[in-house]
Amino acid sequence: MKDFEKLIMKDVGMSYGDLHVLRDFNLTVDRNEFVTLLGPSGCGKSTALSCISGLLHINDGRIQVDDEILDDGGHRFVSPEKRGFGIIFQNYALFPHMTVFNNIAFSLSVSHKPKDEIKKRVEEAIRMVHLEGQELKYPSQLSGGQQQRVAIARSVVIEPRLLLLDEPLSNLDTKLRIEMRFELKQIHKRLERASIYVTHDQSEALALSDKIVIMKIGKIQQIGTPKAVYLYPANRFVADFMGYKNIWKAKISEITESEGQRQILLESNGFKLISRSIIAENIQVDTAVINAAKLGEEVLVAIRPDDISFGAAAVNTLEATVEVTEYLGTTNQVSAKFKNGTLMQARVTPSHSISMNDRVTFNIDSHKIFVIPDDKEEA
Repeated sequence: MKDFEKLIMKDVGMSYGDLHVLRDFNLTVDRNEFVTLLGPSGCGKSTALSCISGLLHINDGRIQVDDEILDDGGHRFVSPEKRGFGIIFQNYALFPHMTVFNNIAFSLSVSHKPKDEIKKRVEEAIRMVHLEGQELKYPSQLSGGQQQRVAIARSVVIEPRLLLLDEPLSNLDTKLRIEMRFELKQIHKRLERASIYVTHDQSEALALSDKIVIMKIGKIQQIGTPKAVYLYPANRFVADFMGYKNIWKAKISEITESEGQRQILLESNGFKLISRSIIAENIQVDTAVINAAKLGEEVLVAIRPDDISFGAAAVNTLEATVEVTEYLGTTNQVSAKFKNGTLMQARVTPSHSISMNDRVTFNIDSHKIFVIPDDKEEA
């Protein structure tokens, strides 16, 4: 089947009666690109994937590859088997009565491909997922990781022009997930095809993706590279989902620019905070705060627990009372409370002895305080 340069989703809507699962969904996926749909359970990730695959018929908008319309929400609809996409599900969906070889060969067999071609393509797929020597085993004789490799091989053996993956690693233990994550990235490179991956795991999305699409209640909140969505979240929801666990209201007291650096003085939780950022065209900061904000206007400050440390400094020194400590091996997770009752989360080295009810001084790196407009979060 003919490859494509772009998959385009334009104003796609999907609903069940009054329940809108996807709303105004716009996405372009380039050839060879690895795109991840990321978000919490129920945000519409798997629904979007099912619409792309053709398992669901959209209500509004259109889905197309280059100039070929796959679904226009009306009369034009290309069935799943004619789209030439490979799908990998969360539950593997292997045939228990078939061997590894026959599971992988199934789609080719029902397409009546010549036996020699089937044998050659199945053997290539088996080598790609490192299952040599397992051809005659049944799914019940395989580990979870091996079963997932069979599911991957079954999808790639048809030489899909797009690979769709619906949380394929969620049933594996942590060690296997990391191993299979590496394998998926290698397979994507070997296939030289686009991949669309669904997950709720931020680490998977960051490790695998060329582009991440963050979703909430059926709507896209931000699209960007892993670095862009991690460092420069578009709104409060994205910031929280990407690990900014300290998100506080603040007021802007002053904005200054000097020697290529921008500084914002903020008042939050009874403290004065300074946020500094480098002014550069290649840094994707949200300039709406700088261009539209006025002195005294409310914004949000977002801070990662990892960017808070023990000790005092010239700026951004805070005092709080320890509520809970959790030993995580390389770090201690600390929850502390300010005088006004606001909670703060920090991750600090376990070399410091700290207990409940300790009054502790913390410091926040001024270059790690991210400022978000208070009205940017979308429903």
